[in-house]
Amino acid sequence: MLIFPVNQKRAYALDALRGFAVLAMILSGTIAYRILPAWMYHAQVPPPNHNYNPNLPGLTWVDLVFPLFLFSMGAAIPLALSRRLAKKVSHPELILHILKRGFFLATFAIVLQHLRPSMISQDSTLEKWGIALWGFLILFFMFVRLPDSLPKWHRRAIPVIAWISAIVLLSQLQYQDGGGFELARSDIILIVLANTAVFSSLIWLFTKSNLRLRLGFLGLLLALRLSATVSGSWIAQIWSASPAPWIFQFAYLSYLFVVIPGTIAGDLILSWVNTTTPAEVGGSDRIIEQQELSINPPLQWQINRFYTIILLILANCLVLLIGLQGRWVWQTTLVSGVLCWAGWFLFTKPTNETEYLIKMLYNWGVYWLGVGLLFEPFQGGIKKDPSTLSYYFVTTGMAFFILILFTIIIDVLNQGKWLQLLIDNGQNPMIAYVGFANLVWPILILTRVDALVIQNTKTQLLGFFKGIVYTLLVAYIVSLFTRLKLFWRT
Repeated sequence: MLIFPVNQKRAYALDALRGFAVLAMILSGTIAYRILPAWMYHAQVPPPNHNYNPNLPGLTWVDLVFPLFLFSMGAAIPLALSRRLAKKVSHPELILHILKRGFFLATFAIVLQHLRPSMISQDSTLEKWGIALWGFLILFFMFVRLPDSLPKWHRRAIPVIAWISAIVLLSQLQYQDGGGFELARSDIILIVLANTAVFSSLIWLFTKSNLRLRLGFLGLLLALRLSATVSGSWIAQIWSASPAPWIFQFAYLSYLFVVIPGTIAGDLILSWVNTTTPAEVGGSDRIIEQQELSINPPLQWQINRFYTIILLILANCLVLLIGLQGRWVWQTTLVSGVLCWAGWFLFTKPTNETEYLIKMLYNWGVYWLGVGLLFEPFQGGIKKDPSTLSYYFVTTGMAFFILILFTIIIDVLNQGKWLQLLIDNGQNPMIAYVGFANLVWPILILTRVDALVIQNTKTQLLGFFKGIVYTLLVAYIVSLFTRLKLFWRT
């Protein structure tokens, strides 16, 4: 069984992964359009016209961003819920907490979409950017975790005032389609997050001691997903039905193929942060074998071994991105397979909990990557939209690999200071998610800086550099909020 101590050390590598994902998301939306190479955009919306082509397979770094965020959310679930279990929170209370979190995420998705500048108007008006800034302020006080130093009545009154302000503002706004407030007007990314957060949390809660059962849920989901493609079948009818399509659709649950493996990574991290020698992950009473981690272990892995692991993982990720985007599918599978096989020799005989964690993350990463590459020819090749099975599993494998990189840098090489900006943003991801469109961008527009920047960034290099600068602006603002311990509760 899993052990749940109340006080845990923090898995900063997971924070860094989450921060990397959200900042990469901002970067992908702020680089110049039309002029950069196709691999700088979503594979299905290539330059120069960026017309959506659902039949165009491929995988770019931009396509990797959303699965990384989902994976990091899944990995955080065992850590977050185990803390509540350690405090003797009952299962009914925990289920209520999970549903409450889903409600907040869904509410956040709806309110945010109504306050997006691009949703308010296509015209660049003072009113539009003023509403966007006002919207950020409202969202901030709706969801911020106010410091305990404030009087209790302040901590209660401020969110209430913010929620009332949001209701009043949204009731008055009119949008480009002529309509007003609608539940269906929501941020699709956050709606998917809300759905997967609720279902994956419930699945983990009831399978925390039975990893096989958790994997069994993926088998059931795979059967549903495949049978739903049979036109006219009863499963296809269920898959397309929903009592409330504005908040739930069965198709959203496909992303559990990313989140559930993320919970497996979370179990491994939970075992690691507890600093227990037995690797009791998913309820298996498996103890690290004597030859792997003994009372009198051999010398720890040499530092060069870790550097080799970093280079190997980076090479594999580059091979996957270049090969799958270039459509050298069997060649990519072959080279990636050789690199994965070579990696086995680097992960043998771990001597401490961190080395064992890295080894197990690698094993799972290779497994999910293999599943994804074997699914690649299915559904017309790997695609983010419409998302394919290959897309879920390949990106999941890559997420495991990138988590290993951050773990080595932070927990082995002790170089977390170089990733502090990622860690700060990973601990406050929702402010980062909102920060550009509703804070930085309106300020840049109103001060006429954005027009000047666009006018002078018409080359590929400068167009990319613009995105870097805008992303760093958001990153440092979020880092400041994190340092001030102002977190959004979503």
